[in-house]
Amino acid sequence: MNNLQDMIVVVTGGEGLLGKQFVRAITDAGGTAISADIEGGDVTLDIGDEASIKACVEHVLKEHGRIDGWINNAFPRTDDWGVKFEDVPAASLRKNVDEHLNGYFLCCQNVLPVMKKQGKGSFINIGSIYGVLAPDFSVYDGTDMTSAAAYAAIKGGIVQLTRYLASYYGPSGVRVNTISPGGVFDNQDATFVKQYTAKTPLKRMAEPRDIAPAAVYLLSDDASYVTGHNLMVDGGWSAL
Repeated sequence: MNNLQDMIVVVTGGEGLLGKQFVRAITDAGGTAISADIEGGDVTLDIGDEASIKACVEHVLKEHGRIDGWINNAFPRTDDWGVKFEDVPAASLRKNVDEHLNGYFLCCQNVLPVMKKQGKGSFINIGSIYGVLAPDFSVYDGTDMTSAAAYAAIKGGIVQLTRYLASYYGPSGVRVNTISPGGVFDNQDATFVKQYTAKTPLKRMAEPRDIAPAAVYLLSDDASYVTGHNLMVDGGWSAL
């Protein structure tokens, strides 16, 4: 089950909170995981720079001859990320959309034709529960935290882009899916953690290791008839 033996899989943002878990899970399943990140990865990649994307793809093809899987996981954002909706500068919104949503788009545009030529491939975009559902702002009460407006726009766009691409590339044997995690624990404010977990059926936030197995499944031949799907890994949040 979920065997990735001999698969070549690129993980963007591979040095991040989720990225490291994706890399580990792919390796544990027998695949070759390539961490692609701005710094510290196996390959240098800035998804906001199309030249960097092209160079990454060319490097992987030169070294390995193919790309069997790709996870769009990088999470670029501006320094003012998470300010109140009324205070978001237009320039900040444009930059976040350009680097994140458009960065995912450009990765798709440069990788999916490679998979089409191969006649097979599994591409995963990382979405979010907040790309599907409105935020519950009560979980931020008593903290300095909030949910970024740009995040909803970006992740919602990614979920729909996945469906478009699944339809477009399906006849070529290429599968495109989304994974939408719920809140992932990252040492957030204790008040937020308490309020978030109280509203989640499993009564806890996700750990990074909770998300990675979903990627292994979607990459594997066990998911050979799964495309255009948005897999919610959220502890039941979206069920309420």
